Amino acid sequence: MASSNTYRLSCSVPGHEMDVRGLAATWFPEGAFVSVSRDRTARVWLPDSSSNGFTEMHCMNGHTNFVSCVCIVAPSETYPRGLIATGGNDNNVCVFSLDRPDPLYVLKGHKNTVCSLSAGKFGTLLSGSWDTTAKVWLGDKCMMTLQGHSAAVWAVVILPEQGLMLTGSADKTIKLWKAGKCEQTFTGHEDCVRGLAVVSDVEFFSCSNDASIRRWMVSGECVQVYYSHTNYIYSLAVFPNGQDFVSTGEDRTLRIWKKGDCVQTIRLPAQSVWCCCVLPNGDIVAGASDGIIRVFTESEERVASAQDLQAFEDELSKATIDPKTGDLGDIKMEDLPGREHLNEPGNRDGQTRLIKEGGHVEAYQWSMSESRWIKIGDVVGGSSQQPSKKIMYEGKEYDFVFTIDVNEGGPSMKLPYNVTDDPWLTAHNFLQKNDLSPMFLDQVANFIIENTKGHTLGSAPSVGSDPFTGMSKALFPLWSGRYIPGTGSTVSAPAGVADPFTGGSAYSSSGVRQTITNIYFPKTDGVMFEQANATQILDIVFPVLDILRLAVRHPEVNRQMCSDTEGVSLCNLLLCLMGPEGRPANQMLALRTMCNLFAAAQGQELLLKQREAVLSRASDLRSVCNKNIHVALATLVLNYAGHLHGQPSELEAKAQCLSVASTALEVVQDKEAVFRLLVALGTMVSGDDSAKGLARSLGISSQITKYCSVSDPAKVGDCCRLVLGELQ
Repeated sequence: MASSNTYRLSCSVPGHEMDVRGLAATWFPEGAFVSVSRDRTARVWLPDSSSNGFTEMHCMNGHTNFVSCVCIVAPSETYPRGLIATGGNDNNVCVFSLDRPDPLYVLKGHKNTVCSLSAGKFGTLLSGSWDTTAKVWLGDKCMMTLQGHSAAVWAVVILPEQGLMLTGSADKTIKLWKAGKCEQTFTGHEDCVRGLAVVSDVEFFSCSNDASIRRWMVSGECVQVYYSHTNYIYSLAVFPNGQDFVSTGEDRTLRIWKKGDCVQTIRLPAQSVWCCCVLPNGDIVAGASDGIIRVFTESEERVASAQDLQAFEDELSKATIDPKTGDLGDIKMEDLPGREHLNEPGNRDGQTRLIKEGGHVEAYQWSMSESRWIKIGDVVGGSSQQPSKKIMYEGKEYDFVFTIDVNEGGPSMKLPYNVTDDPWLTAHNFLQKNDLSPMFLDQVANFIIENTKGHTLGSAPSVGSDPFTGMSKALFPLWSGRYIPGTGSTVSAPAGVADPFTGGSAYSSSGVRQTITNIYFPKTDGVMFEQANATQILDIVFPVLDILRLAVRHPEVNRQMCSDTEGVSLCNLLLCLMGPEGRPANQMLALRTMCNLFAAAQGQELLLKQREAVLSRASDLRSVCNKNIHVALATLVLNYAGHLHGQPSELEAKAQCLSVASTALEVVQDKEAVFRLLVALGTMVSGDDSAKGLARSLGISSQITKYCSVSDPAKVGDCCRLVLGELQ
């Protein structure tokens, strides 16, 4: 079979309506794979030899919320074709066979989203959850619960040796378990562990939000660290040879690693490449936030037609790239070269080059296999007035990461630098790390000084308007206590530097964040509904409900109505009125009453105790086409978020709030409701790394990006950008 040693598109597989979050190669049929999606379905795809593509063989439904992970249970005497296990945001694991669309059985026990699954010998199943635990299942029974992580368990895998299991967590650690007992804790990652993959009985890979991949021995030693991605890494898959592997992440890329090096970078026309798997024939399957599954192959026989390859390239070229989410650097259009710059060949596969074309900026990537520059999108939002975010390099954030090409055509060297660092010490460390002559010390230090000067502390206005009440209030910069640029001049290329971004004798830089004034979140004081509508009161089943809504704002009434027995009865009544068969007016007033219960301590305590039932019932009302209900629902989520702010131990409660907000944003159209949900999201993630991790894994960034452009009212767009800033 002819091989080009370079992976190219084999086919694109549409079918899912939302993000593809999990993939797994099946035992049967041969060459097939299964995918799961936020659209709540799992689908089996069968290879179609006549078209080099895949056709949908089987669709499975069983989850009531997003499906986030999948694994294959090996064939047994009872199930000779194996089983498919899926985990979802409904806290359940569904187990399917290939001959029916509904689950054979549902595994219940987790208290929050099931985000990772792994199958072992004899039908053993291991599940990881946001509830900070992993559970071991045999058939439909939970055999044991693995407790020890302090944050969500985002990755699990069963090692070939019987009884050994691994869990990776948002607490930045990996744990090795045997017979339910933690035998070893692996530390080294500087952010949440997102994926695990088995190499052998004694070795495994891990990937993390710190943009690194690590290779570990089961004994505890980290034997190698791999860097190439520029953002969070979500998934790993090992090739059949047991050594080479593939990775995907938030930087829009799928990267192929052989003999320890990243040998190929494939960009996709989607921001988040959530998952990947390797088929027995060596082909790679990738799922992304655009809902499309793409298969890549190095076999000439399975490469897509010239027409399909061109269509993929055209789709990629039409993508828009925000430099704040990638590694393109701070873009100053007047300094960019024109199209003639593409006449020079690149130095390495995946190298990025920017050019100025007709008043806008285009990004190109060098393909070593085709010896040409391929357009990967148009750059939007980059200018000297809108510097991009800090750059992640080797797991740490820097204000600048310069690319230094010492010898033309030789390997590039990275020089990371923070404005608060000493440029001479940074230059000294750079020369030592790269075995360069100390004679270059002055030259490197002066280069750093010249290309970072002009960045000074920014300032924020002192007063502004409260977005809820319109009243003036004191403002504080979102990034107070750390370096905030924005008032000085921007970096310009010194004379003699051929290309300010890539190429020979080049450097690329990225400024830090602008001063951002945040008047929206965290919002910890409750939002109340204070006005009554007399006409509406006469037209509802319970006229006293609207009066009650106003009365519970009084501390004494709140205390008496929300005491132990009376409080439970009140809550049950309101939940009954919020039922799916209820009248919209009653549903709205019941929601508003719950919002107003947050006015005093007794009501807050009651609603926190009843949180799971209240938010579950409230979330069901998102499907009611009524903007007043949507605003009340958003306000209830916001009030819960405000009360939970600053309480990192309440991770389960925050996870439910994030999930409710995310599902509500799928259907809510009213801008005020959207705004309050955005403030709720910002309040929950502000200052809480675990909550940020949960929000990222829900795909909230890609979900809310569309609101950035909203200018009427401006507070929606402003708040959205602030939330995205928190989640970067």
